[in-house]
Amino acid sequence: MTLDTVLIKRNSNFHHGNLRQTLVSAATNMIAENGIESLSLRKLAEKVGVSRTAAYHYFQDKNDLLCAIAANGFRRWQQSLDQLNANQLPERDKFEQYILGYISFATHNPEEYELMFGRCIWKQSKCTPELQDISHTTFQRQVEMIEYWQSIGLVSGDSPLKMAQVIWGTLHGIAKLFIDGVYADVGRAEEIVISALPMFLVSKL
Repeated sequence: MTLDTVLIKRNSNFHHGNLRQTLVSAATNMIAENGIESLSLRKLAEKVGVSRTAAYHYFQDKNDLLCAIAANGFRRWQQSLDQLNANQLPERDKFEQYILGYISFATHNPEEYELMFGRCIWKQSKCTPELQDISHTTFQRQVEMIEYWQSIGLVSGDSPLKMAQVIWGTLHGIAKLFIDGVYADVGRAEEIVISALPMFLVSKL
C-alpha cells in the first residue's frame, strides 16, 4: 500500500501515486478563483479530500507549494513552445504566435503568472531548486528560438540573449498592464501586441 493510499481520506478523483500533481492542480485552481493570499495547505487538503499530513508530506510550507505552482506554469508554457516549434507554419507566423501566446497565457492565468514572474517568490529569494531549473530551462528555450529567427533574418539584434530579454521585458510589461487593470480591456491585448511586432522584425518573411 502506497503512502498516497494511506493518506487519502475520501476523494478518489485522482490516480494513486500522483497526489503531488493533484495538489498542485487543485491549488492552481484555488488561486485562480480566490487569489494567492487565500491559499493554505489546510484549505488545499480539505479541497482535495486528503489529510493535512498528506499535503505536508509533499510541501513543507506555503512557499514550497507556491513554487510548485509556478514551476508547473513554466512546464505548461514550455509545452506550448514545443507545440509551436512542431507546427508547420511560416516562421513569421510562428514568431507572431509566440508573441500572442505569451500574452494570452499571462492574461488567462494571472495569479499563476504572478507566481512565475512576480515578487512573491523571486524578490524574497524563496525560489526552490525545482523552480530555478525549469524557469532557466524555459528561458533558454526562448533564447534558442530567437537565435534561430535571427539566423534566418527574421528577428533583429546581434545577441540572441539580449534580444530575448528585450522581447520578454516588452511582453511582460504589456501583460502586467492588463493583469493590474491599467489597461482594462483585455480584448485589446492582441491588437496592442501585434502593433509591437515591427519593433523586433527585420523583414516580413
